[in-house]
Parts: sequence; C-alpha cells; structure tokens
Amino acid sequence: MRHTMPRPTGRPLERSAERAGHRPWHRRLPLRRILCLLPLLVVGVWVVQHRSLIGSGARQTLTADPYWLLTAVATTGLGWVAVAFARQGTVLERLPARRLFAAQFAAGAANHLLPSGIGASAVNIRFMTGCGLPPARSSAALALYVLAEATTRVGLLLVLLMAFPQALRLGPVLPASVSGWVVAGAVAAAGALVAGVALVRPVRRLVATFVRTALADARSLHTRPSRALALWGGSLAFPLLQAAGLVAVGLALELQVRPAHVMLAYLAATAVAAVVPSPGGIGSVDAALVIALVAAGAAVDSATSAVLAYRFITVWLPLIPGALVLGGLVRSKII
Repeated sequence: MRHTMPRPTGRPLERSAERAGHRPWHRRLPLRRILCLLPLLVVGVWVVQHRSLIGSGARQTLTADPYWLLTAVATTGLGWVAVAFARQGTVLERLPARRLFAAQFAAGAANHLLPSGIGASAVNIRFMTGCGLPPARSSAALALYVLAEATTRVGLLLVLLMAFPQALRLGPVLPASVSGWVVAGAVAAAGALVAGVALVRPVRRLVATFVRTALADARSLHTRPSRALALWGGSLAFPLLQAAGLVAVGLALELQVRPAHVMLAYLAATAVAAVVPSPGGIGSVDAALVIALVAAGAAVDSATSAVLAYRFITVWLPLIPGALVLGGLVRSKII
C-alpha cells in the first residue's frame, strides 16, 4: 500500500516560530498604534506649516480683553455640545453621551486630514457604526445632520439679511463682475452634479435607495419630540454659538462693528467658504471672514486681527488636544 505524506501548510512552522519568540511581520507591526499616532503626526505637520499664522493669532489674543476671550472659548466648547445634541437627534437609538461628545471634539482634528468636513463625517460614521448602527443608517444620519445644519444656517442668514439689509456693503470690497462669476460657477457646478447623477443609472439607484432610507429615518425621528428638538435645536445653536464667538473676539479687540452685523458677516462668510473645499477651512474661511468683516464696516487691519484671534481660539488651540482624543478613540476601538 502506498502512503502519501500530508502536504505542509506552513501553519505549524508559523506556530513554532511564535513559540520561539519570532512573530510574523504582519503580527509584529503595531497597526493600531500607528493609526493612533497618525492624527497627531498630521496635526504636527499642519502646525509647522502654519506656524506664522498661529503665531500671529496668538499675538493678537495677548493684546485683547481676556474676559471676552474666555467667552469665545466658552462658546467654542458649547458648540461641540450643540453638535453632539444634533448628532443624537439623527438616530432613534440612545448614543453614549460622553463618547459622543468626545467624538465631536476629535472630529475637529480629523477635519484637518480631509477637506470639506469629510474627516468629521468619517469619524461620526465610524462612531455610529461602532455603536451598532448599520452603515446605511449611519450614512442617512449623517445626511440628515448636514441637511438640518445647512437649513438652519441659511435660515439664520436670510433672517439677518432681512433684518439688516444694508449691513454688508460688498461693492467697495468685491467688484460686481467677481460676485457674478462666483454665482455662475456655483450654479454650473450644481447643474453638472445633478446631470451626472441623473445620467448614470447605478448612481441613480444608489441615490434613490439612500434617499428612501434617509426619509424613512427622518419620519421616524420626527415622531419623537425629544429627537426632533435635539436635531433642530442643536443645528440652530451651533452656528449661533460660532457667530457669538466671533462677536466676543470682536468685542475683545474693540472691533468697530455692531454685534448683529458681525454675526451676519460670519454666516455669509462661512456660506461662501463652503464652496471652496480646504482642510479645516484654512485659507478659504479666513479670507471670507476678513472680506465679510470689511464689508460690514471694519478696517482691514482690525478685521484681520479679529479673524486671526478667532481662528486661533476655535481651530488652532483645540487642535493638539483633539488629535490626542482622536488617537485615544482609535486605540479604544470606539471609532
């Protein structure tokens, strides 16, 4: 009788190597530790690249009224609370409150990895998926939050524009031809996007399925008053708190612009800057805020100082702590 020897699979050798203290390379590689340190590394690169901007903002804050600056810091912290409430309002399930707040704090650092808020969206999708929600419902919750936040932000902007129609004087700041080209470009981009979605059948099916899921979740959420209040209340409070932070910085630096006009300038600037995708809004938000404040009646140097101080408080100051929290959430497998 012929005996055939079993073919070696390689696993016994691998186990014997592990017993001898030699783990395979793919097990020796601390992948999760690398992922934990990655946000801190990227943020460190950002800080080095923008050190002059950070230094200017820090110098501006040192010459300002500390009490109004503390008010700006407080409104920034309350903004993360408002976002956490709004995120909770997008799902029926109860999310862990402390982890939800930590995820929103970490999302600010994640926004410096990818443009247009993609980093924060990725953090929240991973967080909700880790809480047990299916990916389709996590994506629908994200879309509902974006819709609610955009609706309330644009609504506030329209209300302030109607209340103060002469607050922004763009004529001396931007030529009419430039604003016309900006509007035309935005309309053309939106038309191209709609046409592309309509022409590509797989994309159309995917969008239709996603819209059905989002609408079903939205109907269910609005049957729960607590969820609807959290969604719309948090979405309304977030831009108000952000605008209030800029008002506090303006008062700290004695900016000669009415607080209501500063809030209108902030809402208009962030709406325009959203068209230009940049990580953390670096460049686009700063320029739009300076232009809007000048259009509201501030001097160019005063507007630049206020924007530098405001961005230092809201972006650069919480950047390193946010990166540390993000790394901790990754290491704890929360996201």
